[in-house]
Amino acid sequence: MSSTESPPDEAYSALSRLYDDPEARIADLRDTRPPERDVAGQEAVFKALANEDRLRVLETLRESECCGCELQVVLDAPQSTVATHLRKLKQAGLIKSRRKGKWSYYRIADTAALELLDLAHAIQEDV
Repeated sequence: MSSTESPPDEAYSALSRLYDDPEARIADLRDTRPPERDVAGQEAVFKALANEDRLRVLETLRESECCGCELQVVLDAPQSTVATHLRKLKQAGLIKSRRKGKWSYYRIADTAALELLDLAHAIQEDV
């Protein structure tokens, strides 16, 4: 919805009952709306994390840097499948790679990725 569009009728009606000046509240809400690029970046990270094989890769990389062929063993998957998972993790900024000769080695890009995994573990402990 653009900033010039009105909210849906039911939302406007509810805001009218809650606030003396619903237009001001609508303007405040629009001002606090997160930028699209921020939301798109978060979406990319969560989409990358929403796959059990990619989570296995990240948990493996928690321990140490690994070659692509080692990750094939971890996932019990062909090179093409592993490469697809690695590409998605890399595009999301969760892992980095380096080349050494003809081999590619992968590692966690930032400790924030590990914090996300730890938070997921903590949330599931409480369920």
